[in-house]
Amino acid sequence: MPSIPCGALQSLLMGGSKYIPVRYSAYAAAVAAFVPRRLLHFRVHLRSPHFRGPVYNNLPFCQISYRACNRSSVPVTAANAVEVARPGDETIFAERIAHLKTKMKEVGIEYAACIPGKSPALLCPKCRGGSSTVKSLFVVIHEDRNLAIWTCFRGECGWKGEVQACEDVKAGLTEKDEDMNAKQHTVTTEKRLQLEPLGEEVIAYFADRMISAETLRRNAIKQIKCGKKIAIAFPYRRNGTLVSCKYRDFSKKFWQEPDKERIFYGLDDINQSSDVIIVEGEIDKLSMEEAGYRNCVSVPDGAPAQVSKGPLVAAEEDTKFQYLWNCKEYLEKASRIILATDADGPGQALAEELARRLGKERCLRVKWPEKSANEVCKDANEVLIHYGPDALKKVVENSELYPIRGLFQFSDFFHEVDAYYHQTHGFELGVSTGWRALDELYNVMPGELTVITGVPNSGKSEWIDALLCNINENDKWKFALCSMENKVREHARKLLEKHIRKPFFDASYGGSTERMTVQELEQGKKWLNDTFHLIRCEDDCLPSIKWVLRLAKAAVLRYGVRGLVIDPYNELDHQRPPNQTETEYVSQMLSMIKRFAQHYSCHVWFVAHPRQLQHWTGGPPNMYDISGSAHFINKCDNGIVIHRNRDAKVGPLDGVQVCVRKVRNKVVGTIGDAFLSYNRITGEFEDIDVRAISMSITRGG
Repeated sequence: MPSIPCGALQSLLMGGSKYIPVRYSAYAAAVAAFVPRRLLHFRVHLRSPHFRGPVYNNLPFCQISYRACNRSSVPVTAANAVEVARPGDETIFAERIAHLKTKMKEVGIEYAACIPGKSPALLCPKCRGGSSTVKSLFVVIHEDRNLAIWTCFRGECGWKGEVQACEDVKAGLTEKDEDMNAKQHTVTTEKRLQLEPLGEEVIAYFADRMISAETLRRNAIKQIKCGKKIAIAFPYRRNGTLVSCKYRDFSKKFWQEPDKERIFYGLDDINQSSDVIIVEGEIDKLSMEEAGYRNCVSVPDGAPAQVSKGPLVAAEEDTKFQYLWNCKEYLEKASRIILATDADGPGQALAEELARRLGKERCLRVKWPEKSANEVCKDANEVLIHYGPDALKKVVENSELYPIRGLFQFSDFFHEVDAYYHQTHGFELGVSTGWRALDELYNVMPGELTVITGVPNSGKSEWIDALLCNINENDKWKFALCSMENKVREHARKLLEKHIRKPFFDASYGGSTERMTVQELEQGKKWLNDTFHLIRCEDDCLPSIKWVLRLAKAAVLRYGVRGLVIDPYNELDHQRPPNQTETEYVSQMLSMIKRFAQHYSCHVWFVAHPRQLQHWTGGPPNMYDISGSAHFINKCDNGIVIHRNRDAKVGPLDGVQVCVRKVRNKVVGTIGDAFLSYNRITGEFEDIDVRAISMSITRGG
């Protein structure tokens, strides 16, 4: 059974309304705490009922002494033990035990025996014994069977509580006993804790960790005997007064004095400091001092497994980080707080939790150096051991500003600037449209939004399909299609005709051109399946833009698509709150699309029809003619109008005018018009000699 600290043992033993006042050693066998008091076989001095002298605190295990005593030191046996009054009705006892078992079970404590004065070590339902699943929970049943008190002696947990069987029965400490017990929990001394000066074994242990004897002396490091073994004692002080003590043995097991105020270790060293370093262990604090930094403190407890979810709780409910609030006045004066927690996952979670409470705007964090090709130094002491104090000092000097979500420096993106300059990715100037005339005006850049408009039957959808086929042929891009005006089979036919360059059917629109063969069809179907992914709403309701973007995100992550087509705007569900105008809705929708495009480096083509044009003369519409809002041109990166000639008198009927009306990024294009020829048989668009028709089409527009 593990050993427990003196203070905890006392608090458990003194749980009755009557007790034998005894002095315990710092580490007593836990079993002694649970022997019934009336059967204690320890040698004690019984106090005279008329004596008022002080109690001495330097006696050995389970002994006390007084300046005056009316009895000699005698062993306590069943014959002469002091009896504690208890009810005589065994039926009442049984009922109370049953109530205690039920109430303890509600909080997760399974204790079948419930024998007063006895308790085996149990598994704590809160911490589950940590990674080693040690049984660290001890439960004491009061002799009147009406009170159960428990404490987990695992340093990183410390869970404690009590339940009563019957609320109307007075159980536990008397008022006088409570006062005495409270004093024992709030006032402590090195003498009471039986701390000793460091021996050679402990000094040698620290020397191996590059901690000097002078640093140990200045920080008043002590040792304590745990049976035949020795543990290191780290006194926690505030204004020079001993507040608590934390212990560590050579097998790296930790425990603390229970019921003590939680504060930082080394708190007095940061009094009036403008710069404060926070580490994750007492030895790391000593290591920082070896590097010349005394303005350093250590957290008293271990790191959390992960960052907590949700908002911060109130200070009085923030039990895990109560030490921060207890030392608030020390930290308020600091303008810079350097977080030097461990490099592992819990250490980084601790840094995040500390920064959330301290204010990230004044926090910095260290970057630990590499210890080997595949491993970094875990903490300050590892840096001190492997590289020496100068290296540790340099780590602190090179601390980086703690990242704040949404706030950056250009240096955070210099790797992207370098890749952009050296054209590492290959599309820094955009990818070609596949048409010489248009490449001078418009190239496709990942992460941008292109809005396309044109009067009905101008070939907007056909032109986008041809563009996608060209980009796939040249750059192997994949695409997600949300084309709500096309049946799937019709859309497949159009894409296959452009890819195979043959008509799908042997019909009049194909003229004398040979139809695609079955083998070509099968090859084309494989190309379709590899290149395009469909976003379709299979029920009767209209899809919303959020629904489309959610599926587009899945297509990006699952299939690696680089382009998304939404065709057209008016086929989406545009329900909006009653107090929101259409202009506000369109602005919000386009912002959502742009964030998607930028975040996933995906180019989005969004087709929007113009409103009904009054007195239309046959020329291409303006981007401001789009139905809904001027935000379509204001917020897009690129704006294109597709216009087809309908008057044979002014030019060929297969002529298509691509009007680039907005280009935000001058690297990828400029405003202007390009002219293409539409092949009605295959649905392809081809470059033409614009000199022959440009003047006639312009006059017609």
